[in-house]
Amino acid sequence: MRRILVVEDSASTRALVRAILEDPAFSASVGSVEVTEASSGFDAMRLLPRSRFDLVITDINMPDVNGLELIHFIRRSPQYRATPLVIISTQATERDVERGKKLGADAYVPKPFGPEELRSACEKLLEAKSDG
Repeated sequence: MRRILVVEDSASTRALVRAILEDPAFSASVGSVEVTEASSGFDAMRLLPRSRFDLVITDINMPDVNGLELIHFIRRSPQYRATPLVIISTQATERDVERGKKLGADAYVPKPFGPEELRSACEKLLEAKSDG
């Protein structure tokens, strides 16, 4: 079972990401998936210590704790230091992507994105995690 945490303040975007990750085609390539949603970075920071996630997908612009602060928190946590992390964001200039990756994101998927873009990024990271 692959456990994925989706951190996004937009309910419609969370629903879209969940639908992509729960699609049978995605499960066929990575195995069964359990998606947990957090509506803010603060919610995610409460959930992370209580569970074990194989992948974290986060937005950047959120109230309370933003995505960059969340990534910093995750990368400083011994439990999650090596967990694959995907940023989904409307902030997608080269500088934004570079900053996100410098902080520790493994992939950066600009919004709006198609199902295949997100699915591909997640599959690569989950496969690499299995191999490593």
